[in-house]
Amino acid sequence: MQRSRRRDPYPWTWEIPASIAMMVLLALALGMQLGRSIANLLSGAGWAWVPGANLFTSVPGIVRGEAGSGMVGLRNVAGPHLLWTCVAVVEVVLIVASIWGAKVAMDRWGPNRLRGMATRDEAEKLLGRARLRKVAPVIRPDLYGKESSR
Repeated sequence: MQRSRRRDPYPWTWEIPASIAMMVLLALALGMQLGRSIANLLSGAGWAWVPGANLFTSVPGIVRGEAGSGMVGLRNVAGPHLLWTCVAVVEVVLIVASIWGAKVAMDRWGPNRLRGMATRDEAEKLLGRARLRKVAPVIRPDLYGKESSR
């Protein structure tokens, strides 16, 4: 792996891990709300998103299996099994997407990224068959040169 020749002067403090933890908690809370909305949609109650004031206060009710927690006037809410299944599926999808996104971001901008590497298109432009055929008379004038040079 390539390493940078200069040391990064930014000190690693508590702000970066705290912001990552807050983003993870927010994603999990939003995933629970999305899973609850999908469960209610599948049970016939229709699509309903929780009001902003109840976004976090309704999470304990969802954990208890109450699909109507924090919602006003919602009928025919989903049962606990459908609710937990939908929440689990949404959370797993969010976790897998987050891990994949973090991997792509670290490969692209992380500290162990490869620096100075050409993209696939750049390598094809410089080393590909089209360029080799174009400069063939220069590389092998005895085979591909003009007839007068033979």
